[in-house]
Amino acid sequence: MKKILLIVTAAFFALASCKKDLAEINVDPNRVTETHPQLQLTQIQWNAFQYNTGTGSLYAMKMLVQTDGESSGQYYKWDRSDFGAYSRMRDVTKMMEEAERINSKAYIALGKFFRAFYFLNLTLTFGDVPYSQALQGETQAEYAPPVYDAQKEVFKGILAELKEANDILAAENTIIAGDIIYGGDVTKWRKLVNAFRLKVLLLLSKKEADADLNLKSKFAQIVTSEPLFTGNEDDAKLVFLDQQGNRYPEFNSSGYGSGMYMDSTFIRRLQDREDPRLFIYCTQTKNAEDGGLAIDNFAAYEGGDPAAPYAEVNTKAANGKTSKVNNRYHKDPTTEPLVLLGYAEQQLIIAEAIVRGWVAGNEVDYYNQGVKSSFKFYETYAKGLGSYVTPAKADAYLGKAINNLSTAATPEEKIEKIIMQRYLRAFQQSPWGPFFDHLRTGYPSFRRPAGVSIPFRWIYPEAEYNNNATNVSAAISSQFGEGNDKISSEPWWVK
Repeated sequence: MKKILLIVTAAFFALASCKKDLAEINVDPNRVTETHPQLQLTQIQWNAFQYNTGTGSLYAMKMLVQTDGESSGQYYKWDRSDFGAYSRMRDVTKMMEEAERINSKAYIALGKFFRAFYFLNLTLTFGDVPYSQALQGETQAEYAPPVYDAQKEVFKGILAELKEANDILAAENTIIAGDIIYGGDVTKWRKLVNAFRLKVLLLLSKKEADADLNLKSKFAQIVTSEPLFTGNEDDAKLVFLDQQGNRYPEFNSSGYGSGMYMDSTFIRRLQDREDPRLFIYCTQTKNAEDGGLAIDNFAAYEGGDPAAPYAEVNTKAANGKTSKVNNRYHKDPTTEPLVLLGYAEQQLIIAEAIVRGWVAGNEVDYYNQGVKSSFKFYETYAKGLGSYVTPAKADAYLGKAINNLSTAATPEEKIEKIIMQRYLRAFQQSPWGPFFDHLRTGYPSFRRPAGVSIPFRWIYPEAEYNNNATNVSAAISSQFGEGNDKISSEPWWVK
């Protein structure tokens, strides 16, 4: 009897051990359910810093023209955009969940920054978007399509998350592993977060009188009390390497070698100001190069008319009279870093805020610093062309009346000059930024065919009509009136 009992007991423990071993064996090491947030951060940064890059915005902002077909961006004939940013934010959500699991607050702060970045892009693109109920599909007991939040509430949420990110990082003294932008430097991340807060606040300049938003005091508090960029070394930039998967996104792009040429209005603005960044952005026309004109001869550059039919522009290009994008953008695998937000733009943002009376300071000093730092960026990264944008060249440039902010007689003229400099520095760097500045201020003007209006937004994705019809229809009605999901409909932020 004892022998039987021992056998049964041994069998029981063997079975229990077997069950445990089977459970362990059934864990697939290639499908992990937990990971350190640093492994997600690197890819999140890589995706965010290249979000919306490409040539689409360059047509709308009158920097490029197309000669072998009609560009919808050039002639403002676009329609729908997509909700791809939500897919990107799923990774951000997962990073924040993993950060919560290991109690790593720095990654939560960075998650809030990237959420703010993507939600800003979404609301500027469409107007009202899902925000408060977005990205909750995996946590809901029963999935329900998210409601759309009013654009004002989305902006308030963005600003709140950025403030939270700064406050969290202020209490951190750790190094953020997996950070390919700042090498884990918490202080530099705080500078970026606060500079981004300034950018969002200024985007709302048409809502200056809204006491609920309190734009002026928030802006002034950041400028006077929070860490901000102090030079180009603080720029939030993605540096590229000559390695597979790490090269500049336009490297080997076929479009630059075919029907893509420079816009005449962009070139004319650079020529009028004798702006040497022209030599960095563009090639000479074929005729000018064949004629032996020097690179720094402003007459060696010419663009295509963005309001003319593309066939007409094609004829001009075929006759050797139109400049192309500088070869460095598609032949150099490391060309230049992509700057999500940097010192040059920050200083120009503050200069405009000073003119508007949002914060005390000398707008000329901030303006000059912004222009000089843009020149310095290209002196550093435009290989073989840095001699055209030295500090001495920047000083000479700012000494010309057309570029000198002190020559502006009125606040409106000052704002126009400041916005122009944000525009001129944005080639291949700030996708859609100058377009939204135009919607906000009217500057710079964008040439287009007679009778063509500049859109304010994009139409909601077709998938929303199929999968979230009730909520998207309610959002359209509350913003623009029933059935007015149009690119000409004005969202709250520009009214």
